[in-house]
Amino acid sequence: MFELVVRSRRVVTAGGERALAVAVRDGKIAALHAYDDVTADVPDARQVVDLGDVALLPGLVDTHVHVNEPGRTHWEGFATATRAAAAGGVTTIVDMPLNSLPPTVDVAALETKRRAAQGKCHVDVGFWGGAIPGNLADLRPLHDAGVFGVKCFLSPSGVEEFPALDRAGLRDALAEVASFDGLLIAHAEDSALLCDPPGPKYAHFLGSRPQEAERRAVEQVIESAAATGARVHIVHVSAAACLEPLRQARRDGVRITAETCPHYLTLTAEEVAGPAYKCCPPIREAANRDALWEALAEGVLIGVVSDHSPSTPDLKVPDFAAAWGGISSLQLGLPAVWTEARSRGCGLLEIVRWMAEGPAALVGLPHKGVIDVGADADLVAFDADAEFTVDAAALHHRNPVTPYHGRTLTGVVRTTWLRGVPVDFLTPRGRFLVGS
Repeated sequence: MFELVVRSRRVVTAGGERALAVAVRDGKIAALHAYDDVTADVPDARQVVDLGDVALLPGLVDTHVHVNEPGRTHWEGFATATRAAAAGGVTTIVDMPLNSLPPTVDVAALETKRRAAQGKCHVDVGFWGGAIPGNLADLRPLHDAGVFGVKCFLSPSGVEEFPALDRAGLRDALAEVASFDGLLIAHAEDSALLCDPPGPKYAHFLGSRPQEAERRAVEQVIESAAATGARVHIVHVSAAACLEPLRQARRDGVRITAETCPHYLTLTAEEVAGPAYKCCPPIREAANRDALWEALAEGVLIGVVSDHSPSTPDLKVPDFAAAWGGISSLQLGLPAVWTEARSRGCGLLEIVRWMAEGPAALVGLPHKGVIDVGADADLVAFDADAEFTVDAAALHHRNPVTPYHGRTLTGVVRTTWLRGVPVDFLTPRGRFLVGS
């Protein structure tokens, strides 16, 4: 007996949109039937949901989320973050190692974080480790304990307990990661090309973090990855100047991938209206945004993930030099990207490729981010034509701060299923995921 059959004329699979009935047994997708050919099986299903023309997507995979618990749970926490994820169609997140206290830079800290998350997660959760000065010997134990990789910064992270690696530290970390065929992910900005903003306005802040700083750091990662043979990934690419070095590195056989974020694809420097827009690296000009869309279509950027990095409202002061740098968007990434994507002629197939399949492949989760037999029955009913106006106070994020407040977006998540069970926002059913 199937526990659930979900029918839709717009089921988004790797092969495109199809009219299908998705049958679920034991939390897995057990069968795919033609939309009109399920009458014999319906009596054997405990529940049948017919979405009609509402699209059915695989649950999205967001590999770049700062949950901040423990230690800064007043900024965000596992209960609130995973509710926001589910409300936005995200069924898997991977938590970043910094902004929590302690940061996830050794196995003891990883276990502390898992204890903090236990029983609170409404979606499945994995964890990144951290690579900082002095913890080289912890990288393999973190890998063996199940993190999906280790993150480093090449410029100040914004929190004292997670310092940046210098050039030699990056090379050493990559050599160590290569020894067990792990993954290192890097925040790539060159500290030597950053400066303090000379004033409080956004133009001052933007000028203090030029594209060249990103490009130089990306080139540094490429050089070290080529020398060590390590697998590397560049997080939150904001600068078009990075794209040609990434293209060339891929042609040269360097094991490198890169991602971008909804705010770099949907917002522009010309429209920044307050400190809710501040993030590092910064939101850049409209022409730069166009280049990022082209790189996505080309495959130079393999995924779109939130970099959800929230704070309390008091840290978002009007002075851009002093405000906390982080965008709150975990619940809004899907409609934000879809709104812009459809205006550029993209379809839901591309959305799934960028926001589900690509991130799942990055962290080695082939049973996530796809609608296929044997995959987890993580599903999203997405009304791709419905519109809504963002009300920050109505979001599940702990603090009502987002640059999308007041914007009209297209695409509404109607239901999110985690392993075939609807997320009810009351009963946490998420599981911990571990890397291989």
